[in-house]
Amino acid sequence: MFNLGQIVATPAALQVLEKNGQAASDFIERHHNREQGELGDEDHQANDESVKGKGQILSVFKAKDETKVWVITDPGHEVTTVLLPSDY
Repeated sequence: MFNLGQIVATPAALQVLEKNGQAASDFIERHHNREQGELGDEDHQANDESVKGKGQILSVFKAKDETKVWVITDPGHEVTTVLLPSDY
């Protein structure tokens, strides 16, 4: 496991999740459990290394309407953000 730090979300991500009847906490839990989601094996392996070295950890999931939702824990693991790719 790793520290999530402060958890924040962008308004656009919250809007998509609300529209789909989904909670940000579900995506954060999946991220914290290091589910692979929509990541390829190479990116998933990079996340494993980032957990050990306190690098950035990225998760990509899909909302019910197929909108991609990212969850990113920043390097240093002080902040985790739920956002859409267009928010980045």
